[in-house]
Amino acid sequence: MKRITVLGVGNILWADEGFGVRAVETLNARYVFPETVTLVDGGTQGLALLPLVEDSDVLVLLDAVDYVLEPGALFQADDDDVPSCLTAKKMSLHQTSMVDVLGLARLSEKLPAHIRLIGVQPLDLDTYGASLSAPVRAQIDPSIAETLAYLARFGIEATPRPTPHGAMPLGPASVTLANYEAGCAV
Repeated sequence: MKRITVLGVGNILWADEGFGVRAVETLNARYVFPETVTLVDGGTQGLALLPLVEDSDVLVLLDAVDYVLEPGALFQADDDDVPSCLTAKKMSLHQTSMVDVLGLARLSEKLPAHIRLIGVQPLDLDTYGASLSAPVRAQIDPSIAETLAYLARFGIEATPRPTPHGAMPLGPASVTLANYEAGCAV
């Protein structure tokens, strides 16, 4: 049985940088998955995510990545097209750490057999304390649809949650999108 990880990464304190975390948070609120699927708010944990990545057969990575596209553009990259070598070039504020994680998993020959990056082009990575910009927020639902379609390739079907508020948050409840924005001065 395949071990599948859906990993949202990013820093929610820097506007669109938090896209991956917000996407996996929304996915968790809306759907229940078989026990072979783990949803993870990876935040900015960087190298601490290495064991999780190495233990996965399938990795879906949700992230804001600067590919110099139109703000809010959604894109996918698979397997060898996902950056996975050690590099000093940042495509987002925390990307170097995630790229290092994938590079180290490759070096140890424990890279997941299947990797899908579902990324969004950020508009704002500079406003501390801001939430997602409108074009990036608009890509949460399409990114969830892409995630579900990709998981279906492996026979994984998600079940809609009867009550979205019944989901245990993946991180502290105080920083879920709704609570964060309720306290946000922006």
